[in-house]
Amino acid sequence: MKFKLLIIFLSATTLIQAQSVRKYSNEFLNIGVDAAAFGMGNSVVATSNDVNASYWNPAGLINIEDNEVALMHASYFANIANYDYIGGAMPLDDRSAVGFSVIRFGVDNIMNTTQLIEQNGQINYDNITYFSAADYAFTLSYARNLRFVEGFSYGVNAKVIRRIIGEFATSWGFGFDVGMQYQTKRSGWTFGAMARDITTTYNTWTINEDEYSKVQNAVEGQNQELPETTEITLPKLQLGLAKTFTIHYDFDIKTEVDMHMRFAQTNDIISTSSISATPSLGFEVGYIDLVYLRGGVGNFQNVEQFDNSTQIGFQPGFGVGFQYKGIHLDYAFTDIGDQSAALYSNVFSLKIDWSLFR
Repeated sequence: MKFKLLIIFLSATTLIQAQSVRKYSNEFLNIGVDAAAFGMGNSVVATSNDVNASYWNPAGLINIEDNEVALMHASYFANIANYDYIGGAMPLDDRSAVGFSVIRFGVDNIMNTTQLIEQNGQINYDNITYFSAADYAFTLSYARNLRFVEGFSYGVNAKVIRRIIGEFATSWGFGFDVGMQYQTKRSGWTFGAMARDITTTYNTWTINEDEYSKVQNAVEGQNQELPETTEITLPKLQLGLAKTFTIHYDFDIKTEVDMHMRFAQTNDIISTSSISATPSLGFEVGYIDLVYLRGGVGNFQNVEQFDNSTQIGFQPGFGVGFQYKGIHLDYAFTDIGDQSAALYSNVFSLKIDWSLFR
């Protein structure tokens, strides 16, 4: 069973077709960052305006007033997988800003039992080794506003992707994202758009044939051919419309509705042969810029049941936040699937405004 699990894991991660387009490459980059965003159901493309905008919409970096640093940690699948994020951003002048971020999604201490049984048929537990399967993303962001269009800003991400499966296989990938935001000062409406992988993102794998041959021989007759070595990530588009209300000076209510689109046929509730889409919505209630309550829902999918019928699944999110003198601590309770298909996770994130130390 351990042999088969290892083979299934490697095959699911690296088995690709050289001349076809995979719709789900680099899926770890679709999870998101920041517990505040998770609490709002990832409906933040129009309102993201801090260091975490490097991920959600780099155009929002233009709103930061001082250097900012953000950290996040989450565990998924009953603490089997760890998801970590660090980001930083700083204004260059009153019209531009830059940011960076690093994301790691990994499963550590996986047992490699391909050499457990020696050639003489004896079991030798000393031959068990451990490896990690980890995905990394390094992103550099730039944002700028337009002098002649008040409230309009745009941003660009350049990202490098590194994926490692122990000593079996590694890959490098490169891609670009483009985002924009438009804020109307009088009405309070904000519009945002984020296009990910606009040039398609390419991942090129390098297979260690010596190590992979051990997997091939672990179970005779299974997975005997090396996988192909090219992945292509199709572009995605997220559109958002948001509005902020102020009630009696003490309460601010932020609401946003987003539409998440892929240029491929998926299980989204809106799905065609060329494009699929699913909505999300979220809200945030803030009290005197000190305490925040959040809620959201998104990722509506047509989920096939065991009796071949379909049922609409969705991903809810809830969260709270606290802010004091440049320190922002946020918590979210959510998952990366839908309300029934995955275990829920506790997500914590911390954001520090560097003006705290000035």
